[in-house]
Amino acid sequence: MNDTTSKPALPDRLCVNPHSPHHVAEIFEHEIGIMFNGKERADVEEYCISEGWVKVPSHKALDRRGQPLTMTVKGKVEAFYR
Repeated sequence: MNDTTSKPALPDRLCVNPHSPHHVAEIFEHEIGIMFNGKERADVEEYCISEGWVKVPSHKALDRRGQPLTMTVKGKVEAFYR
């Protein structure tokens, strides 16, 4: 169970959208978890630890390009590798 591959450090801000300047592809080769206000969330699109917010998709709303609209929710954010 000893992991010989080193994982890159998690950045302060990360986005799953590959078109975002905050997207780091090497990090998404590993499984990431996000704790938001003490609960683990699986629907986080983007996070910022220092500013304390996450962006989650709204339920059915889409923008003009067909991408889900996101809502910014503020609180305590923790990112970790699973």
